[in-house]
Amino acid sequence: MKRLALTLALVVVFCAEGAFAAPKKGTMTDARDGESYQTVGIGKQIWMAENLKVKTEGSWCYEDKETNCQKYGRLYNWDAAKVACPVGWHLPSKEEFEILLKFVGGVQENAWKWENAGKMLKSTNGWNEYGGKDGNGTDAFGFSALPAGYRNRSGDFYYGGLSADFWSSTEDYSGAYYMNLRYSDVTALLGLSNKNLWVSVRCVKD
Repeated sequence: MKRLALTLALVVVFCAEGAFAAPKKGTMTDARDGESYQTVGIGKQIWMAENLKVKTEGSWCYEDKETNCQKYGRLYNWDAAKVACPVGWHLPSKEEFEILLKFVGGVQENAWKWENAGKMLKSTNGWNEYGGKDGNGTDAFGFSALPAGYRNRSGDFYYGGLSADFWSSTEDYSGAYYMNLRYSDVTALLGLSNKNLWVSVRCVKD
């Protein structure tokens, strides 16, 4: 009986920590254009579970195709990304991304690399294979990251199907931090990028 009681107590603790909790899903509507988004609670944060689609100055569809905007959301340069989220939501800071990566089980290898977090955040389909291996993730927490690729300052598009990149609001020197997920491994990276790239935006609730 003592062993059973201890086991039950441990289960209660783990559930309280969210280890076995199913993703807390919901929806929100952007009043600016009427676009609805899936949302998900991950730890104490509430994230959009889809990339932002609102059309603003400084945003593009991948390869200039509207169908890619519907699938992947729009790509934004950093200046556009800073003000793109709807009222009640905001562009996440580097620290908020770090909280996310830690909660989903990422192991911080160094200042910019989080082992295993990419696998947890990537969607279960839509990612290219790598070396004959499935590039998709487990989407264990409902973040559902899709490989939207990016646009460079020359107007060229790269890595659709291969890479997901998300702006943070945190800048350093002449760059800004962003989160990167790749088809070829299970890590998540938090690095600095030139502000004149166009990448995806995920908003987090205020």
